[in-house]
Amino acid sequence: MSLDAIDLTDLDRFADGFPHEIFTRLRREAPVWWQAPTAHTPGGEGFWAITGHADVLRVVRDPATFSSESGPGRAGAGGTILEDLAPGVGPGVMLNMCDPPTHTRIRGLVSRDFTPKSVDRLVPFLRARTARILDDVAARRSCDFLVDVAAELPLQTIARILGVPEHDSHQLFTWTSTILDFRDRDLEGTTDDLAEAALGMVGYGGNLIDEKRRAPADDMLSAVVHATLEGDHGEIEALTPAELSAFFSLLFVAGSETTRNSIAGGLLALIENPDQLAALRQDRSLVPTAVEEILRWTSATAYNRRTATVDVELGGQLIRAGEKTTHWYPSANRDETVFTDPFRFDVSRDPNPHVAFGGGLHHCLGAALARTEVRVMLEELLDRFSGFALAGPVEWGRSNKHTSIRHLPVTLTPN
Repeated sequence: MSLDAIDLTDLDRFADGFPHEIFTRLRREAPVWWQAPTAHTPGGEGFWAITGHADVLRVVRDPATFSSESGPGRAGAGGTILEDLAPGVGPGVMLNMCDPPTHTRIRGLVSRDFTPKSVDRLVPFLRARTARILDDVAARRSCDFLVDVAAELPLQTIARILGVPEHDSHQLFTWTSTILDFRDRDLEGTTDDLAEAALGMVGYGGNLIDEKRRAPADDMLSAVVHATLEGDHGEIEALTPAELSAFFSLLFVAGSETTRNSIAGGLLALIENPDQLAALRQDRSLVPTAVEEILRWTSATAYNRRTATVDVELGGQLIRAGEKTTHWYPSANRDETVFTDPFRFDVSRDPNPHVAFGGGLHHCLGAALARTEVRVMLEELLDRFSGFALAGPVEWGRSNKHTSIRHLPVTLTPN
């Protein structure tokens, strides 16, 4: 295949997991590569693909040059997906689509709730919920590990943090899965199910925010709804309705979607690499490095988009102001110049400077929580089961934005 034949917007190329063979070639031959527009490209507009570890870090650490909001010639439109979003929809409102000072203002409201110390206080809850989840599948000895296990722990956890009633969490899970998976549409396509899911999420979030405004509880969403901050000119202000809606949607989706794929992908990696599972069983002190390797290996977020604010040279290429750039985390996490034998799953890998959580000011807010959820699940699986095996084919999500597993049938052998 020539480089000209590569199409990173053709979702069929991502339908069986992340296409590492394409990105390995790009890293070697064209680490900063121009994706010309194709029939699949949103807006018919090309973009830069940045695939090497060092270049990805340069982009995420320089928000002044590579904006999460917009760039010249876009009239405020932009964001972190390929398709431009209008102001008020994402850019400048949603936390991951904000630059300073807006980003600093919103993130500062909740960052203390996601520190390692704060997350440690959740460990008893995480262990109790994990025990309940695993008790159920142990009795059956087989399950769809993605749906029955991997999705459940982060789903129940983010629902608790945000103050979502547990009986509503599965409806939200269904909506978010529909929004994120392109199994029956292309990037700019829509379906009745997608429209219903999007309206459902917005409507539910608005109603829940109104409820927290009337009757605040001991949860993060209540705290954010009633929080006030000093504005740019010293005025005291609260988050706008659009910011609150975006905050709820982003945290629920991010808190429930990415970690479930790390947990499921981690078990899949251990099943496919029995020597590494045996090493973990023999030496449980390897759990912390195993967690980091699972995060590197699965890299649940495939790319984020930025917009160049000025002309800039990167990887020997001139990126013009206003052009879109995409940086690809799974590719950076297989960079041969950074990771020894990067296509080997190694639970003892150290050091492991992966970028599964991004970097810079947009380093994943929930990184400590995700690490803890993966660790607790891994420890409980090792404690409770002596064996794991695939019970059918793995079904992957069809998306170039998230490397997701839809179904993972497994059998489990209790101790």
